[in-house]
Formats: sequence, C-alpha cells, structure tokens
Amino acid sequence: MLSGAYIFGCEGLRLSEAEHRFFASAQPWGFILFARNIENREQLSALTDELRSAVGWNAPILIDQEGGRVQRMRAPEWREYPPALDQMEMAGDNAARAMYLRNRLIAAELSEVGIDVNCAPLADVIWPESHPVLRNRCYGSDVDTVVEMCLATEQGLLDGGVLPVLKHIPGYGRAVVDGHKDLPRVDVPRAELDALDFAPFKRLTHMAMGMTAHIVFPCIDDLPATTSAKAMKMIREEIGFDNLIMTDDISMEALSGTVAERARASLGAGCDIALHCNGRMSEMVAVADASGPMRLQSQTRATRALSQRRTPTDIDISALEAEFRTLVAG
Repeated sequence: MLSGAYIFGCEGLRLSEAEHRFFASAQPWGFILFARNIENREQLSALTDELRSAVGWNAPILIDQEGGRVQRMRAPEWREYPPALDQMEMAGDNAARAMYLRNRLIAAELSEVGIDVNCAPLADVIWPESHPVLRNRCYGSDVDTVVEMCLATEQGLLDGGVLPVLKHIPGYGRAVVDGHKDLPRVDVPRAELDALDFAPFKRLTHMAMGMTAHIVFPCIDDLPATTSAKAMKMIREEIGFDNLIMTDDISMEALSGTVAERARASLGAGCDIALHCNGRMSEMVAVADASGPMRLQSQTRATRALSQRRTPTDIDISALEAEFRTLVAG
C-alpha cells in the first residue's frame, strides 16, 4: 500500500483502537509527537512501537526537540537545554561545538525511545523585528553563523541516528506575528530576501527534509509560501531545494480554509507532505481524504530521505555531557 501524503499526530499516551484502525487504513507516511503524548521512557517507547505497528513498517516518527521553549521531552526524565541563541552566547567561540554536542545528546535520547526525525535546525535569520516566539530559537543575524550552526546541528543529529528537518523554508525570521495565530506578511524587495533571508537555505539544500514557512512575501505571491505554487517553484528552482518538503502544521491559524482545503492547496502548490499535528480524528480523516497517496516524485524524495537513516555512532554519553557543560559554562 502506498503511503499517504500526510504526517499525523495522535491524541494521547497510547493509541486508541480507533486510531490504530484509522492509521492502518490511511497509511500516513509518518507521525509527529507532542508533550501530550509523552510521560516517560517506557510509555514513549511503547507508543512509537504502536504507531509503527499500525502502519506495518518502520515509518518515520518526528518531534520538535530544539531546546528552549520548543522541547517536548522534558526534565526530570530528559535533559533540557536553553534557547539556542542563549546557548551560543554562553559558549562564545565554542558555539558550533556546543551546538553539535547538544544535538548529539538530543539524538541519543530520541533514538532510545524510537524517534528518528527531529524538526531542526532553523535557518531563519534573526531581525530586530523578529517575533519573540521565534527569536531566541534561531541561531543568528548573519548568514555565515546561521549556516555554521545548522551544519553543526545536522551532524549531531545524524551521528545519533536522527534525521534533521530544515526549517522554515524559504525564511521566517522577519515574521512580526506568531504564525500559530496570524499570517505573517513580509513586504520587502526580492533582492534583499535573496541576499539575506533565503541565502542560508541556498547553502543547505543537501538536507534530506525541509519544512515550509506559513508566511507571505508579496514580491513573490499574495498566498502563504506553503500554499503558493510561485513560492514553491522558487524554492525548488532558485533556492535549489529538491529534497522532501513537508508543510508546517496546517492546523496553524496562519492558513485559511478548512484543514482539508489547506492540505489540498499545499500539495497542489508543490509540497510533498501535509503535516497535521493536533491529533483530532475528524480533521485527520478530512486531510487523508483530501490528500490521497504520495505522488511518484514525492515518493522518490521520501525514499531518498529515509535512506539517510543510520545506526548511531558509539559515544561516551557522560564524556560528551561533561564537555558540553564545560563549553556553556562560559
């Protein structure tokens, strides 16, 4: 059976019989987990096993475990980390090494419980006007620093057997409103976007997976990038990102219409997969019906992405943790 062109969440700590039946029938390409799905290691490992059992294959399981405000797995069961920008200031000249160690340790915790995709790094460039919900999640205000930290994050995750997801393509840093609630609109000249906002993504096109930004660039289109064929063509042809692209959560209020309409529009624009996160059964049914199976080209990209999954390298966790603490101690 072909996988559906969607990634779904689930409601609670274990799958209900209804969720199991639905996932077996709908065959989502993957799953994403949130704090509502997480209690402890034993429970989380059982849930990831149940999700894969429902679809009958080693489907990717995603999470947002950036650190700072965005970390679904928290103490005391798991390590917690400061916002990325704050950590970089703590580490100074050792920021890249600290970023690698942070993500290698995160990957070890994810792999232990069956999670093999982390929605990081962020290649969004910070601006003075960047919304606080995004600002200290990012890595810097200049392109070279952002790229360096993205590469360190990527390598740490890959070495730990976890695939990274580059976000938010083609750039979300200038958003002055929270895309979970409103649609950001960035009305600046295209040349300026190319030189700064889009530039990190042009240097990171090798990454296996990317996530869109729900943001409008009027110089490209009046539609959000996620649902804009013009923006997606620019991402594919001018930025050069020809790997797997998923939407940001189509439940976010930045997008208009029903979730089915949002899914259909994003896939029609050129995204490979619609990401739906809230776990509401009625919405997932609507998204599955609207989206259908993955297109052939999307299947090729998905297979290419998953081919990069690998066994974690052997490490001394205690030694890496001690080094990390030393680096961020200043």
